[in-house]
Amino acid sequence: MFGAGGGTSSYREIETAELIVLWGSNARETHPIFFHHVLKGVRNGARLIVIDPRRTSSARWADLWLGLEVGSDIALANGIAHEIIHAGLAREDFVRRATAGFDDYRRCVEAYPAERAEQLTGIPAGVIREVALAYARATRAQICWTLGITEHHNAVDNVLALINLALLTGHVGREGSGLNPLRGQNNVQGGGDMGAIPNRLPGFQDVEDVELRAPFEAAWDCVIPPRRGLHLSQMFDAMERGELTSLYVVGENPAESEADQHRALRLLGGLQHLVVQDIFLTRTCQLADVVLPATASWCEGEGTVTNSERRVQRVRKAVEPPPGARDDLEIVAQLAGRLGRPWGYGSAEKVWAELRGLSPMHRGMTYPRLEALDGIQWPCPSEDHPGTPTLHTRLWAEPRGGPPAPFSVVEHEPPVDELTPDFPIRLTTGRRLDSFNTGVQSSRYASPLRRGESIDLHPEDATQLGVVEGERVRVVSRRGALDAPVRLDPGLRPGLAFMTLHFPDEVPTNVLTIDAYDPKSGTAEFKATAIRVEPLAEPATT
Repeated sequence: MFGAGGGTSSYREIETAELIVLWGSNARETHPIFFHHVLKGVRNGARLIVIDPRRTSSARWADLWLGLEVGSDIALANGIAHEIIHAGLAREDFVRRATAGFDDYRRCVEAYPAERAEQLTGIPAGVIREVALAYARATRAQICWTLGITEHHNAVDNVLALINLALLTGHVGREGSGLNPLRGQNNVQGGGDMGAIPNRLPGFQDVEDVELRAPFEAAWDCVIPPRRGLHLSQMFDAMERGELTSLYVVGENPAESEADQHRALRLLGGLQHLVVQDIFLTRTCQLADVVLPATASWCEGEGTVTNSERRVQRVRKAVEPPPGARDDLEIVAQLAGRLGRPWGYGSAEKVWAELRGLSPMHRGMTYPRLEALDGIQWPCPSEDHPGTPTLHTRLWAEPRGGPPAPFSVVEHEPPVDELTPDFPIRLTTGRRLDSFNTGVQSSRYASPLRRGESIDLHPEDATQLGVVEGERVRVVSRRGALDAPVRLDPGLRPGLAFMTLHFPDEVPTNVLTIDAYDPKSGTAEFKATAIRVEPLAEPATT
C-alpha cells in the first residue's frame, strides 16, 4: 500500500509510543526480543492494548484485552474507524494531503457502528469506543500484528483494515507512530527482500516491469520470464492438476507445515521428482528422490539476516559444520554448473556485493558498514546514508513526495470452515515459547520447558465434555482426526480450542486444519478450523 514491503518503524520507537496495539500477536512468546521493547514502552508510560481471541501471556501485561471472535478482525477495525469518524477525530489534514479513496472507505465503515461490531466480534460496544478514542487521540501510536491477522482466507484484507486505521488517524510516517508486521519466522523479511516471492525481484522490484528486469538480465546474462510465479498454495494446486511435477525445497518442511496434511503428503509423494536441501532429515526429506545435506544452521555459515524492523545484520560462522554437509551457496553454485552455468563458488560477501549493485534500497550497505553500525535499516541508497528507521515520512511533506496512500474498502467475512452441531468448537493454532514451527530444530534438545503438544480447552468446555486435565481425547475435523491430551486454559473463550504444530510426530495438528487460502497472499487459514472433541473410552494413540 505504501510501496515498500516492510514495517514502518524501528523497535526503539515502540519504547517512545503513547499507545501500543498488539493485534493477533502473542509477542511475549513468539517474538520475545521485540516484546522487550514493548515492555520498555510500557515502563515509559505507554498504554498496551492486546487484541486476540486468547488471553495470552502478552495480554497479561496489557491495560486492555479484547478477546474477539476468530475471524472478526475486519469487523472490529471497521467498527473502530466508524467511531473515530463519528467522534470527529479523523486526522482530516493528513487524509486530504496524503491519502486517496476516503469517501468510499467512509461509506463502507458507516455500516459498522459499535453495536453491529459487537454482534460480529463479541467485543462490547463500549470497549470498541474506548479503543477508538484512545487510538485516535494518542500522539504516537503503533499497531503491530503477526499470524493472527495473516493466517486467514482474507489475510490481505485484514492487513488493509489495520492500514486504514493508521491512515485515518495519521499514525504512519512519523517517528513513534507506525504499522509493524512481526515476521512469522527468522529472516522472512530478508527472504522477501531478496526476491523469494512470486512477483518480485530483489529489492521488491516488479518482475513484470521491463525496465526493472533489464539490469538483472544484463548482470545474469539471461532472459527473466516477464510473469509472476506461483506462491506455495498455488504450487500445491498445480500439483493437484498435474501441472507441477518437480519441486526443489530448501530449508522448509511442507510435509508437516502445510494445512490439510493428508493432502500435502499425497501431493508431495506423487511428484515425479522431489529434491530437498536441509540440515536435518525432515518428513519432507523422507519423501524426496534426492536429499542435499546443507549447513543452513545460522552458526555454520556467513551472510546477512534481516529482521522485522528492516535491519540488515551480519551473520558470522561460529562452528564448523558436520562432515559431508555443504554450504547452501556451494550447493546452488554446483547445481548451476551442472546445468551449464559455471558460476564458480563465490563468498557470501561477493553475493551481497552483487545484490547491492542491483537493489537500490541496499546499495549503501557494505559489509564494513554493517559491522561498524551494528546493522542498517533499509532503504540505504548510498554509502554515506545512515539507513531509514522511519518509513514514509514523505506523506507528511509539503508538497507530498510520491503518490497518495490509498484507503481500502474491506468487508467482514466469516471463516470458511463453518461451525455446526457436528463441529461446534473453533480451533485456532499458533506457537508456544518453548518450541518452533514443525520442531525440526527445537524438538531435538532436552529442556524443562518442552512439554509436548496438547489440545487446550476452556474449563467450561471440558466440563461439558466430561474430560479433565491430562486426559486423552479424539479431535476431529472435516479433514482428519488425531488423539491428544487435554490442557485446561481459562484464557480461552468458551467454544475456542488451541493447538500448535510443533510436535507433528506426536500430534499432527495439520491433519485437522483447512487448506482454504487467501488468493492474494496464498496464506492458508490456519487460525479457524471447525472441530469436535470426543472423550476416549480407553487410552489411545494417534
